Amino acid sequence: MQPINKSTDFIICPATREDCPTILAFIKQLAEYEKLAHEVVATEEKLQASLFGEHPSAEVIIAEYQNSPVGFALFFTNYSTFLAKPGIYLEDLYVHVDMRGRGFGKKLLAYLARLAVERDCGRLEWSVLDWNQPAKDFYRSLDAEPMDDWTVNRLSGDSLTALADQC
Repeated sequence: MQPINKSTDFIICPATREDCPTILAFIKQLAEYEKLAHEVVATEEKLQASLFGEHPSAEVIIAEYQNSPVGFALFFTNYSTFLAKPGIYLEDLYVHVDMRGRGFGKKLLAYLARLAVERDCGRLEWSVLDWNQPAKDFYRSLDAEPMDDWTVNRLSGDSLTALADQC
């Protein structure tokens, strides 16, 4: 998909390997906002390998305002067995605190929605922290449907290794 440039001041475009320092900075800022900075172990090298290596695991788009990065979205393909179609899962969406309220987050989501339509995806989905009411309100304003009947489950670290060892 081509970069979005609906004004001379704002642009969204796919990230490149050279954007890894910016991506890492956004990840750290998001982690601070979510009170999860202690969990960040990502490095520029790890991002280069996982996002731009031989088998990329995810994609990133960068939003720029007046030639400065102001936000990003990291996403990957998932799959719906019920729809028999791929989907896009938005892992992270972040806009600098001082740049919020200008519609940049909505433009990032609109870009992903357009990408999902172009790729014939059945849906665009993401998770939001229960305490993050501003984000929940924002998503509701877009007619996003909260999936209240679903609970995210996760295995990581020692629990992931322990289960893997049972194979």
